[in-house]
Amino acid sequence: MEQQVLEFELTKEFRDRVQLALDEHDDPFIRKVLDGVKAEDITALLYEFQPEDSKYIIDLVSIDLQAEIIRGLDPDIRKQYLKVYQPKELAVFLNQLLSDDTADILHELPVKEREEVITFLDAELRMQVTDLLRYEENVAGGLMAKELIRAYVNWTVVQCVDEIRKQAENVSRFYAVYVVDDHEKLLGKVALQDLIISDARKLVADIYEEDIISVETYMEDWEVAEVMKKYDLESVPVVNVQGHLVGRITIDDVVDVITEQAEEERQIMSGISEYVEEDDSIWRNTRARLPWLLIGIFGGLMNAKFMGLFEAELSRVTAIAFFTPLIQATGGNVGIQSSSLVVQSLANPDFVDEGLWKRLIKMFFVALLNGVVLSLLVLGANVLLFGEYRLSTVVSIALFSVVLFASFIGTVTPLILNRFGFNPALAAGPFITTTNDLLGLTVYFFTVHLML
Repeated sequence: MEQQVLEFELTKEFRDRVQLALDEHDDPFIRKVLDGVKAEDITALLYEFQPEDSKYIIDLVSIDLQAEIIRGLDPDIRKQYLKVYQPKELAVFLNQLLSDDTADILHELPVKEREEVITFLDAELRMQVTDLLRYEENVAGGLMAKELIRAYVNWTVVQCVDEIRKQAENVSRFYAVYVVDDHEKLLGKVALQDLIISDARKLVADIYEEDIISVETYMEDWEVAEVMKKYDLESVPVVNVQGHLVGRITIDDVVDVITEQAEEERQIMSGISEYVEEDDSIWRNTRARLPWLLIGIFGGLMNAKFMGLFEAELSRVTAIAFFTPLIQATGGNVGIQSSSLVVQSLANPDFVDEGLWKRLIKMFFVALLNGVVLSLLVLGANVLLFGEYRLSTVVSIALFSVVLFASFIGTVTPLILNRFGFNPALAAGPFITTTNDLLGLTVYFFTVHLML
């Protein structure tokens, strides 16, 4: 097994050897190097080839592995791969997947082709997928899988165990048995441990837990992620507006949501206005980056214009211009630090309600301490390097003021954006930097004007 992993190491030489095997239709070699290799590793290899060549490779492995490979492909790349499959071919490996994964892939197909693929699915899967496709992808109904273990409240324990054996054939992983009444309304759950240790003649009604957390089909995906993270759930049942059990969401589905959300916020904080990837088109990458770059340019022009207002001060004491980069850089860094911490705290839904003023006061004292340390450090350094005690004092006072103001702006801005329904991550990037550049110059030159 160790040797096999080494052979599959994705190097240029290995890729070229596989390409040669493809050109020569050397099926035995391809089957040999892929024997026992995990789907995720094969997926990484397929990114090196065109969809037609990748399909040739995929067709040489088992149906189960084909399904796992297609499921694991990046959605944007998978759209290109799916174009080389006929509807009946797609249905073959979709029949091996859970209903939620099948629905996700079908969402990526044109409507006409999607309908054709659905006609070739197994009857039960076809019914489940048709139900799932009614929901948008970013709500609980679009995240959930229909496969789950359910038991009726009037069953005995032995009936419940027998039913688990039957239903478990279609459910790869399950963490609890959901209890429903005769009308499919969710009542609670039974832990597998309780089923094992309970008397076989007992009723499910005697051992199930009524205190169960569930989500509604219309809840947004990020809300589902918050619920599962808050209560440390491995799976959560999904109910419709009538309270009927219609599916379940497992932790692997939520991890994808959290990862995508984190990546989107990271890009927003970097000044990218929409979610893009490196292999997206030139126009889309440019469109995503240009808005905040233009705002930065506008801010720079405003800075230049603002400095021109203090031309008289600059002409009399030219040394004050030396410290403008220091003031701007410090203000920008302090603002980004403050806003980043607030954005992180806002991920907790109880942040605003459970101690906003306490946190703001704490932020103030942190800024106060940082301002004192930084201004004293700059004062000492300037006196030693330039010997200008008066100018050094002015710079230090200005720096102290900038730290306080930048911390305040960095703390309040994401709160205001969040209050009005905007993504607070906007406040942790170029927006704060540009704002604090202007703020820093204003405070600095105003201080210079008053004191010098």
